[in-house]
Amino acid sequence: MNAGDHERSPGAVGARVYSTSFLRMYDVGVLGFNNHVAWRCPTSRILEHYNEFVSGNHLEAGVGTGWFLDHCQFPVPDPRIGLIDLNESTLQTASTRLSRYTPETHQADLLEPVHVQTDPFDSLGLCYLLHCLPVDPAQKTQVVPNLRSLLNPGAVVFGATVLGDQAGHNTVGRLMMWGLNRTGVFSNRDDTVEILTTGIEEHLDLVSLEIVGRVALFAGRLRPGTADPDHPDRRTERHAAPKRPGSG
Repeated sequence: MNAGDHERSPGAVGARVYSTSFLRMYDVGVLGFNNHVAWRCPTSRILEHYNEFVSGNHLEAGVGTGWFLDHCQFPVPDPRIGLIDLNESTLQTASTRLSRYTPETHQADLLEPVHVQTDPFDSLGLCYLLHCLPVDPAQKTQVVPNLRSLLNPGAVVFGATVLGDQAGHNTVGRLMMWGLNRTGVFSNRDDTVEILTTGIEEHLDLVSLEIVGRVALFAGRLRPGTADPDHPDRRTERHAAPKRPGSG
């Protein structure tokens, strides 16, 4: 996909909001204020989710500023990290922040099947991605098979997403939902736990789903047959195997 195709993607409107200037305020506004006041899900709880499920061979889709990968506890001292996003600014911001790990970056539309030349990964992070996708709620978890060519068989997939109107947001949350959906940053008014669960279980086994405030934290293992059969498993001894969902 070339630059023109990226600009015409359905996700391009929301992605363009994440400019360099916006990303400078992201950690304070989203991780500092919104998580605690609007969504009632402390950033520390999402970080715990990362610590439990991240592997030493990890792919992050929808990378934000890279804060969670910067602060989480990898199971190996020298993890391999891949970053994939539609937005060049987020890729640059996150890769600079994580430069000590020398991450590889890929610009791609996650709403379409992704094929890039790289070794597959053992875990996939989808933190605060799904609620931004401008598609029908039932289609959002299609990002998992869209990324299957980049994942090893049995890869752990985990993430967090802000639920829609039915979650019962507080006053601040309702105002944030209105503004973020109106500007196209979010597209989640109709996202429900039931739809999310159905979508996740279509692609993942051993699913765990926890609601913290108005955020759903989920994790599971890629369903057999979902990983790309044409992509060989090329894991190396450098990277530890992913943890089992639900393990301590």
